[in-house]
Amino acid sequence: MKVAIIRFPGTNCEFDTAYAFEKLGVKAEIIWHERQDFNADLIVLPGGFSYGDYLRCAAIAKLAPAMKTLKEHVQKGGYVLGICNGFQILLELGLLKGAMKHNNSLSFISKMQPLKVVSNNNVFLKNFQKNDVIELPIAHGEGNYFNSEDGIKMLEDKDMILLRYIDNPNGSLNDIAGICDENKKIFGLMPHPERMCDNILGSKIGLKMFEGFLNC
Repeated sequence: MKVAIIRFPGTNCEFDTAYAFEKLGVKAEIIWHERQDFNADLIVLPGGFSYGDYLRCAAIAKLAPAMKTLKEHVQKGGYVLGICNGFQILLELGLLKGAMKHNNSLSFISKMQPLKVVSNNNVFLKNFQKNDVIELPIAHGEGNYFNSEDGIKMLEDKDMILLRYIDNPNGSLNDIAGICDENKKIFGLMPHPERMCDNILGSKIGLKMFEGFLNC
């Protein structure tokens, strides 16, 4: 399995994400945002603050040269995972539905967060049971997921909601913490599974998520 992790100026979770896959026996390649000559089975957009979050989160990152390769990868049916800022990029690109707003508190939130698994009918969460309660770190200022009433209904009806917050920390509609596309090939979530991949960090729950992509 080949994993490519796209690195932007301001990305800060690329090495944690690569480490997580290496724990699973997968050598992940970190790709600079200006490169287009790469291919992979899974492309990961990691967390951080691409281009310093100028304009708004991910507004500049969506224009990076590497996004051309990402879109071609999607057209071929390839898998994509966006974590935190990566989720914001997928929304800006229109590859996932909805948008992000500032947290209701207008403050940056960094804490452990309980979550409920909504759907395991996908490779990312296939190692979990529906309604499992897990904990992952969150660290964001614009994680307040928004969509139209019809958009939320579509997510619900087509089993595209992956995770919900328990005790919603940021105001996200319907407590949404992660979603996927209709084909269940593109995944986005605000919590950070790559930060829970070693016992020294308190949990390996993130590895259980990444493991779902193996042999996909």
